[in-house]
Amino acid sequence: MSLQHSSTPELLMDIFSILFGHFGHQGWWPGQGETEISVGAILTQNTNWNNASRAIQELKNYCLLTPQKIRELDEEKLASLIQSAGYYNQKARKLKYFMQWLKEYHDDWRLIRKENTIGLRRELLSVWGIGKETADSILLYALEKPVFVIDTYTRRILSRHYLCSPKEKYDNLQTLFMENLPQETSLYNEYHALLVQAGKHYCRKKPACEKCPLWGFNGKNQGSQLSPP
Repeated sequence: MSLQHSSTPELLMDIFSILFGHFGHQGWWPGQGETEISVGAILTQNTNWNNASRAIQELKNYCLLTPQKIRELDEEKLASLIQSAGYYNQKARKLKYFMQWLKEYHDDWRLIRKENTIGLRRELLSVWGIGKETADSILLYALEKPVFVIDTYTRRILSRHYLCSPKEKYDNLQTLFMENLPQETSLYNEYHALLVQAGKHYCRKKPACEKCPLWGFNGKNQGSQLSPP
């Protein structure tokens, strides 16, 4: 089912403006350099940022937050250091595979940046443990490529405001944003971060609708329904 509608760009920008007016600039993703941001994107899978951040700090404490150090580190030891992120055995292996991929580029992020975005995404998705959300987070936040990241909060917020189905596919939602917003890395970065804030504070599993800045806003009220929920 198509999510496109003639008023889609305006609806999406209205949501952005409302959230930006409420939360302000987010400065996301927190991290020093491409490697740290990418490690964070992997560690935050199935957990919150605070848990992932603690795991990153543990790696920093031992001066291990480099591709070579992580490759050389015993996998069990790596897992023990990132326990706060949860699923630490799997995530240790994911980090190992990711760092092997980096080795193909001689750990040189400048070389990676020169690659075509579509090709890079395909490569990232071929790395064990890297799914669409993680790959797109690396592309957007570490490599500053104009790729919109879709997560649980995005789907939940749009569906609760009658802008998509709760079960809408990742690719469809990503297309919705990327075909109706300017192809700007800074906009995609800010928009995704604002949706995360709205999801964390208001659009939780048990929502706090009346306190939410988007309270009263939905596709029906705006004369459009992109896809029935």
